[in-house]
Amino acid sequence: MKPLKIIYAGTPEFAAPALKALIASQHKVVAVYTQPDRPAGRGRKIQFGPIKQIAVDAGIEVQQPVSFNDTEAQEILAAYDCDVMIVAAYGLILPQTILDTPKYGCLNIHGSLLPRWRGAAPIHRAIQSGDSETGVTIMQMAAGLDTGDMLLKVNSPITLEDTSQTIHDRLAEMGASALLNVLDSIDYLHAEVQDEDKTCYAQKLNKAEAEIDWSQSAIQIDRNIRAFNPWPVAFTLLNDKPLRIFMSKALNEKSDMPAGTVISESNEGIRIATGEGILSFSRLQLPGKKAMNVKDFLNGRSLMGMTLPS
Repeated sequence: MKPLKIIYAGTPEFAAPALKALIASQHKVVAVYTQPDRPAGRGRKIQFGPIKQIAVDAGIEVQQPVSFNDTEAQEILAAYDCDVMIVAAYGLILPQTILDTPKYGCLNIHGSLLPRWRGAAPIHRAIQSGDSETGVTIMQMAAGLDTGDMLLKVNSPITLEDTSQTIHDRLAEMGASALLNVLDSIDYLHAEVQDEDKTCYAQKLNKAEAEIDWSQSAIQIDRNIRAFNPWPVAFTLLNDKPLRIFMSKALNEKSDMPAGTVISESNEGIRIATGEGILSFSRLQLPGKKAMNVKDFLNGRSLMGMTLPS
């Protein structure tokens, strides 16, 4: 396969491994598209996003349009005369004009096994729903939301220790490898149409849904905690202030205590009765404090006998 001229479009860390892999490959990245710079940190200073920084360090031209709806933005992209545009968590809608511009169209690195979990939060919803596996799909982009034909899928198990962060990091690396495989055989790939009867939508996360409902089962609460780590982070109220919980485990035990009751404490975890079963959590954070292991939390503190609100 001859080297391809590529435009790469992405914004967050998920998109970084694939861009690095492309830069190190035989292919040529002629331009990088990323969202406009935004203020970040305590000082609210304008900072480069991870994708822009990689591009600048590699000497690749960067474009940061607000949208592709105007003719000028479309003409700038067309002038690169690229073979293919790669999109990974870019954050802008691409009109049909853009999808049709490159020779091979636009390919997307999507963090789920399509057609399951189209939409904004596929990793989080897979964990929250108790899926046993997830993966990456390289797809041909179409006008609909993650509706395009699939070129390659790679699978990864979801373990009981996985959080959205660990899955995110794993899939980002898997996506980079899968992308190179697709590009190296792009003329010979068979595209698979998605089965519309098997689709589901991964709705965007919000902070309100991260509040723990102790009347749910321990298994479901544990899934939620891992799904919302590192954002928005599951929490319960302690003295009317959020106690954030990062890691937990559903125990194969039963309790007759009301849901939300703290039934025991040890350096291994704080055990709480739920609507079904017992949950033990091992990493947490008080307001204004850093996240800590339960051993450090219990040094001079105790929740024993308290009933946390649902």
